Amino acid sequence: MEETRVDRWLWAVRAAATRSGATALCRGGHVRVNGTGAKAATTIRPGDTVTARIAGRDRVLEVVQTIDKRVGAAAAAGCLIDRSPPPPPRELRSPVLQRDPSSGRPTKRDRRQIDRLRGR
Repeated sequence: MEETRVDRWLWAVRAAATRSGATALCRGGHVRVNGTGAKAATTIRPGDTVTARIAGRDRVLEVVQTIDKRVGAAAAAGCLIDRSPPPPPRELRSPVLQRDPSSGRPTKRDRRQIDRLRGR
């Protein structure tokens, strides 16, 4: 196979959990092929670079082999080269805000403080 659709390839190499999820990424403008925005039907060939924003992180994938059927994880890993920057260390990530479950519903003052922390 010489070329395939970018949404099918993202699903086949396990970058997206479902085919409809890969299509939604393309439709939402989160996928670029060789630096230009890509629709779901954009064709890719070996040597192309696919940049996708998946789970809040930019993934830079180089196409080694085009496939359009989902295969095993080992075979899928051979179809791409991951050139993504490493994720930030845990110390630099923002902490997850959690309230004590037994504290009840937040008051108006608590809600304002939560909104201020979230940057709203």
